[in-house]
Amino acid sequence: MEPKSLVKLWVDAFNDADVERLVGFYSDDAINHQVANEPVKGINAIRAMFEADFSSAEMVCIVENIFQDGEWAILEWRDPLGLRGCGFFHIQNNEIVFQRGYWDKLSFLKQQGLPIPN
Repeated sequence: MEPKSLVKLWVDAFNDADVERLVGFYSDDAINHQVANEPVKGINAIRAMFEADFSSAEMVCIVENIFQDGEWAILEWRDPLGLRGCGFFHIQNNEIVFQRGYWDKLSFLKQQGLPIPN
């Protein structure tokens, strides 16, 4: 499967808040690094991250663009509240082995009515 196609399926699972479907796209030792947070390593930690995130916030990914370059897919997104970001997905053997996301954590916390850490 092309990286761009896999990311389209990932977005569908994300928008359904389907944690098990989401983690099914990752290799067992994948790394998910949302730059506003510490990197998350391994499929069990990624599962726990998604479970926590979906239980505390309403998250929706509206695709603006998806680009592909070799084993990489680049997702440019927005959400209904106006937050924007981008994600980079390194895909090998039809699995995400590394993901990095860029977005404004302070804006996200304010929009979701979540506590802002000191």
